[in-house]
Amino acid sequence: MRIGRLAAFATVAIVICGVAYNYRGQIAQQLGIGTTAKAAESASPAAQAQPQGRRGRANPAGAVPVVVTTVAKKPMPVVVDAVGTVQSIASVQIKPRMDSQIMKVNVEEGALVKEGDVLFELDSRTLRAQLGQIEAQIRKDQAQVVQAKRDLQRYEELFAKNAGTQVQRDNASTALKAAEAQLEADEAAKASVQTQLTFTEIRAPVSGRIGSIASKVGTVVRVGDNTATSILATINQIDPIYVSFAIPQVILPDLRAAMAAGPVKVTAIVSDQKKQSGEMAFIENNVDPNTGTVTAKARIGNANELLWPGQFVKVEITLGVEQDAMSVPAAAVQLGPNGPYLYVVKDGVAELRNVAVKRTQSGESVIGKGIEGGEHVVIDGQLRLANGANVSIKPATNDPATASAPPPRG
Repeated sequence: MRIGRLAAFATVAIVICGVAYNYRGQIAQQLGIGTTAKAAESASPAAQAQPQGRRGRANPAGAVPVVVTTVAKKPMPVVVDAVGTVQSIASVQIKPRMDSQIMKVNVEEGALVKEGDVLFELDSRTLRAQLGQIEAQIRKDQAQVVQAKRDLQRYEELFAKNAGTQVQRDNASTALKAAEAQLEADEAAKASVQTQLTFTEIRAPVSGRIGSIASKVGTVVRVGDNTATSILATINQIDPIYVSFAIPQVILPDLRAAMAAGPVKVTAIVSDQKKQSGEMAFIENNVDPNTGTVTAKARIGNANELLWPGQFVKVEITLGVEQDAMSVPAAAVQLGPNGPYLYVVKDGVAELRNVAVKRTQSGESVIGKGIEGGEHVVIDGQLRLANGANVSIKPATNDPATASAPPPRG
């Protein structure tokens, strides 16, 4: 009986030990302990000898797929970007030059007008009546002058025959001069009234677009009225037009040198597909000490009225062309702790290169140093790369030129 109990206890102990051993193995696998030796024993000698940092070359299947392009040497424009505001070359407020009543409005709000067009007509009846009176007075003056000349001639003849006195001759001469003076005064009065009559027709001083019209037919307008209603309308010259912008003072010498060499192209960009080009017209004569910038203006043709006064636009100033500039797609350049860098592919291996970027424009970066023309740089897949990583070249889905290019061999 006692022997049977001992046998039962032994059996239970063996079962418990087996379960404990199996449980320990599972825990070790989950925690990653106690398996290193076994893994090391099962690993091949070649695998143990392979350094961790060099396994990518021995395992082509682990190469990172990337898209590459060739560094191109080509002429690239030197372009400075800025933000500008569209301004009218001439913005003229239309005001009356005499007190009168508006009798007719010959233009609609927002219409395109030409210089000399009659915009408003004022009441001219009183002035025309005055002009008629003055013209009649002038005819009377002319008759009096003719009579005074005859009288003077008669007294001259009498005086020569000793039949007249010196006083009579002098009085006749004075009467002639007075008649001539009166004629001149009335002719001047006529010119004054005629000038005032021109004020009854308010004409466009410049060509452009007229704005809102504050005063309608029947409105009495007055000279010197400083209220808002005294401004009949405003005309903004649209074509050509100014684009005003500020540039950093460090660019000022290059800009002035470019202007001295010839016309400097300036492009105002409203959107990717809408842009208008012109020439640099003006540089302010001082630098703003608060911002370190200088104001400049470009004169741009605007026959299609793409640009509108007050509008904000992107501005590109072309200072010249750099020959043999090394250009890569802007997507190739990344920013790291040590500045801009990119990956150069040679013999299927990616090499990290720190580069100096001169400028980026139109989706391309001009590189000052760090790469050479003809080298192959990664433009897609950089985020999965490290220096020395194996790469496999894949075609770009949206770049037929890249897709047809052979893989770089060095």
